[in-house]
Amino acid sequence: MPGQLRAKVLPDRQRRSLDDLQQDLDLSSGDSRSKQSAFWTMLTLSAVIAACGILTNSTATVIGAMIIAPLSTPIMGIALGAVQRRRSSAAAFVAFGCLLVITVGAVASLVVPPSYDLLTNSQISGRTSPGLLDLVSALATGFAGAVALARKDVAAVLPGVAIAISLVPPLVVTGVCAGQTAWWLALGALVLFLSNLFALVFAGMVVFTVLTYAPADGSRAHHGPRRAHVMLGLLFTAVLLPLGANTVATVLLNTWTLRAKSAAEQWLADTPGAMVTGVDARSRTLYIHVRSPSELPPIDGLLSSLEGQVPDGVPIVVDSTRGREITAGKVGG
Repeated sequence: MPGQLRAKVLPDRQRRSLDDLQQDLDLSSGDSRSKQSAFWTMLTLSAVIAACGILTNSTATVIGAMIIAPLSTPIMGIALGAVQRRRSSAAAFVAFGCLLVITVGAVASLVVPPSYDLLTNSQISGRTSPGLLDLVSALATGFAGAVALARKDVAAVLPGVAIAISLVPPLVVTGVCAGQTAWWLALGALVLFLSNLFALVFAGMVVFTVLTYAPADGSRAHHGPRRAHVMLGLLFTAVLLPLGANTVATVLLNTWTLRAKSAAEQWLADTPGAMVTGVDARSRTLYIHVRSPSELPPIDGLLSSLEGQVPDGVPIVVDSTRGREITAGKVGG
């Protein structure tokens, strides 16, 4: 029966053998010394390259770090070990690898001036506020990576999978932010990594189970992967909650920003040549950027226009092109 099921799911000529898969994903099997030295060397270099790319805000450099990062190997090893119901050292390699990369990021943060605004760096800001779409992307990437590992005819997509999944960069950002004592930003980047980690493991377990890599030795063979799936599902839910909350907060913030821009445009409607150039939120304050060749209308009119459009109590600051910031006060205050 297992052989028949395997043939229905994937022909043997396309499916890699379990021994081959274990040799690739288990860093403690075969020539373990060579595999482990390569793993730690490439992971260290990847972390250094990612740190340089993040601090210089270079997307191309960060992509290069993603391509050579070997962290997905033990992560998929965790998935295969869970399906096989066997103990492996994959989790230890992942844990110590994470500590190594975070440490590299923390050391790299020493060159960042204390006055530097981390959120002005798109490589950092883009990885400190993950949402549900990041989780969906990680799941799809995890399925693609697991299928590519299990099949002989699609291994060429693995470099694309390495680029699509973000493992080393979020850990470097965690270290950089922690080194700058920006703990909330560091937590956001760590949540992004954990969501990608759990998505990879979950997708790998599903694919390896479907392709019948699980042992067929009676009822215990079914309970082992099932328990692993339940445990992983609980951890997955723990990550899903902050991602969902952050997604809701982002949607609300975008809605309030658009409403604030519309209200500001109404406020400037009777001022010739005046226009709103942008609205952004920083430190729980809405900054309204305006350009006007003449004096701005009374600021109370702006606060009146904003009532009902954004929550009461939100501080408003008007940034004019004349080089001054006007603290308008709080909405509804």
